[in-house]
Amino acid sequence: MNPTTTLWPARPGTWRSSWRSWIGSDLDRTGPAWMQWLWTLLFAAGLALVFSLIGLASHSDSWAGTWPDAGLWWRWYRVNFAITFTISVLIHLMFAALIPLVGPARIRRFGNGQRALFFSGIPILGVLIGWPLGMWLVSEEAVGWVRVNPAEVASSAVVGAVFSFVVFLVFNARMRQALAEKRATEAQLRLLQAQIEPHFLFNTLANVVALIDHEPAKARQMLGAFTDYLRASLIGLRRDTATLAEELTLAEAYLRVQSARMEDRLRFQIEAGDDARRALMPPLLLQPLVENAVQHGLEPALDGGTVRVTARAEVGELVIEVHDDGRGLHAPPRKPQGNGVALANVRERLAQRFGASARLEIVAAEPGTVARLRLPLETSTA
Repeated sequence: MNPTTTLWPARPGTWRSSWRSWIGSDLDRTGPAWMQWLWTLLFAAGLALVFSLIGLASHSDSWAGTWPDAGLWWRWYRVNFAITFTISVLIHLMFAALIPLVGPARIRRFGNGQRALFFSGIPILGVLIGWPLGMWLVSEEAVGWVRVNPAEVASSAVVGAVFSFVVFLVFNARMRQALAEKRATEAQLRLLQAQIEPHFLFNTLANVVALIDHEPAKARQMLGAFTDYLRASLIGLRRDTATLAEELTLAEAYLRVQSARMEDRLRFQIEAGDDARRALMPPLLLQPLVENAVQHGLEPALDGGTVRVTARAEVGELVIEVHDDGRGLHAPPRKPQGNGVALANVRERLAQRFGASARLEIVAAEPGTVARLRLPLETSTA
């Protein structure tokens, strides 16, 4: 069973991660959904207790005389819990609906004003709708309480508004800190991902030199493809987000270079519809999979083979596959060369950017190997 759908029991680390994800208002929540609802319920219960204490303190002439009155306690707590629970559930549902609708990637690119509107507007809307709805849930008792105690209602509303603003400030600060940390880690991993393997660089230049005298047209073709590859790699280093079309351009330039070098031993196909090509993704994420297919799947094979890159847009998901018909997963491992942690970096970048909503799968095929990327679907409007 997928860990995000496990009902019970949960590991201690899952509880901690889920709590941090909830209190930090993460766009990609950690842990099972029921655990996020549990934190919302506990938050509503605790907030109702705080409001009950405030209400009793302001309502009673004698605090000492009110303290042991269980009936009054229950009455205040019942009303406050109905309100805080309704507000909390509405806010939870609105975030759960709007974050996928707007898109986590787009929200991360929000400016300060947009972020303030999004993360404060939803709680405020939840208060405006949830307050009267919660009062209606406790019906006559609440209506009578409002009629008799308008000052307490007004003070509670002010406290609720101030509290919502403070919560927004805390969540916003945590989000900005987490976003800065993720960007720093992403930049470091992207830099590692973009490092050109010396083996590939030396082989390409050596082939160009060897072809200049005897086959200048072919040398010019290889050098042009290599220039395109370098240009696309440098562009990817400067961006936080790329389109799949740009990633495919980089992959095609690399495959053209390798095809010119390996000649008939390497063939390639790239297939992607327009919807998939407009999809947004982290830059330099596809390239390591293509390089891995050539270096470990086809290059060691005597007859070489074919690399087939396909991409499709599904419901809420971008699926990219790199299939080589080479040696396969069960072939003896080659001596490591170049960046041996490329796939580990891809997985780390996916975790940093998307949490549990993206993954890399490496599966055996007949023949060869398939590397499959599954990403949340975000589409460019350009």
